[in-house]
Amino acid sequence: MNLLPLIFACGTCRATMIDGGGDAAGWSIFFLLGVVLAMLGGIGFFMFRLARREKESLDPTLSDDYVPSERTQ
Repeated sequence: MNLLPLIFACGTCRATMIDGGGDAAGWSIFFLLGVVLAMLGGIGFFMFRLARREKESLDPTLSDDYVPSERTQ
């Protein structure tokens, strides 16, 4: 039993896409890439802004110094 034809689109759909607007698939991929990059850019900007604000409003008297514990074994 050959399952390979089941994986691919039917010939009618493929021929219709090639004849009548194969650019639609390309443009949709390009659009989704733009959406993903915009979302990642927004998340990165938000994280950078949070880190910058935290650093600007940090009161050094309220921060604890990191002192590693010395365990003897």
